Amino acid sequence: MVINSTELQNNFGKYLMLAAKEDIIITRNGTPIAKLTSTDSKNETTVMTVQEKLNEYSFDGKKASFEEFLNLTKESEERYEYIDGEIFLLASPKTVHQVTLTELFVIFYNWFKGKKCTPLVAPYDIELKRSPDNKSIVQPDMMVICDLEEKLDDNDYYKGVPDLVVEILSESTRRKDMIKKLDLYMSCGVKEYWIVNPLNNEISIYLFEDKNISNNMTFKQNEAAHSYVFSGLSVELNSIFPNK
Repeated sequence: MVINSTELQNNFGKYLMLAAKEDIIITRNGTPIAKLTSTDSKNETTVMTVQEKLNEYSFDGKKASFEEFLNLTKESEERYEYIDGEIFLLASPKTVHQVTLTELFVIFYNWFKGKKCTPLVAPYDIELKRSPDNKSIVQPDMMVICDLEEKLDDNDYYKGVPDLVVEILSESTRRKDMIKKLDLYMSCGVKEYWIVNPLNNEISIYLFEDKNISNNMTFKQNEAAHSYVFSGLSVELNSIFPNK
């Protein structure tokens, strides 16, 4: 049996049982990348390796040039990010992620309405540069842009740096959002970074100055998170997290 990686990710339990009867070949963009086989002792490592790769939110651990990444995104319907030479596949978000994002965006939209800055949500490519030769492409869950009209290119793509970026954690993206993306945003001119964690109902906010963390605070349930950069912008945590 041959299936694609998205189908495996969405129905891993089903195909894990079917693998006891026949080998299952997993493809991405039509290219075989892994195989599920029967769950005897000699094949357990193979099965776990496939699932671990999916859970690690990675693209086979592949390093690629910026041009290779652009060619990949042109030919694929999947969503990807490119950070420091490595490609990451964006998995479909779970319900808790989307509910949290929706509640948060409503608050941001209402607060910024009539002001210069504009909140936007993914999917929306942001190109960040550590140097002219070191480019990354990310799709933050939400971002606040204060120079949108000035930084649009001829193809209607934004080519600036958001003032504020929000990432909503999941089990599969925790490491990337808290380490890789924090360092990337800090190094490329983002002023404020919100890490929203629906796994424990917390929000951590980082203020960046001179490519360093100048202040940070974590807000917990029953508290209100306050922006450093946008005075007066606050979020009651109980209002955005489902099942609180």
